[in-house]
Amino acid sequence: MKEIRIAHLYYDLMNLYGENGNVLCLKKYLENQNIDVTIDYLTKDDKIDFTNYDIFYIGSGNDESFLITLDDLKKYKKELETAIENKFFIVTGNALNLFGKTYYSKNKEIELLNILNYSVKENKKRLVGEQLYKCDLINSEIIGFENRSTYLIDNNENHLFESIKGFGNRKHEKNEGILKNHFYGTYLLGPLLVRNPYFTNYIVKKICEMNNIKFKEVYNDLEIKAYENYKTLINQK
Repeated sequence: MKEIRIAHLYYDLMNLYGENGNVLCLKKYLENQNIDVTIDYLTKDDKIDFTNYDIFYIGSGNDESFLITLDDLKKYKKELETAIENKFFIVTGNALNLFGKTYYSKNKEIELLNILNYSVKENKKRLVGEQLYKCDLINSEIIGFENRSTYLIDNNENHLFESIKGFGNRKHEKNEGILKNHFYGTYLLGPLLVRNPYFTNYIVKKICEMNNIKFKEVYNDLEIKAYENYKTLINQK
């Protein structure tokens, strides 16, 4: 049986909105493909071997946790740059900010990992609300929630989503998120994978393709019903 290894990075620091649910959801979907899945939970001061994993996940954290995570990740910059070229990354919430160039806050500038081609700016007012997006990768809409104080600037990377209802990167913008190689980054919370079974199946399909595993679509009726109900509620607001 093929094994897929997932590294849940900074699981204790960057889990503000229960994003560990995304990792468990991904594990379940992979197991539906008869794949043996191992999850390693890694945090500050743990040694991270980026060659040892197929998928990396980082969720959202508070300001203090963000800075601790950023400081710890900087020692892995070269390994991260290599991994982003050929590994799967799923990055949600303000973890997306980690990979940019500079964070411009009200009082100071913070040097980020400088791996992807964008910077981050603090917004005067928080962006909070339910979101309905579309995605060129699948035919189904993406649903979720955002609660953030930052947005991307000087962004030269491809976007992941486009707003149908709610807002994009900023209130007056449509595009949201980052897609580069197999790096999927978005401010969307939710958790993203739990609430979007079609998108999660797409992710699993791509993982299977990368590992020469035959993929079959598997859906849970309750998950589909929950997705449809939530999408209806967003549309009614």
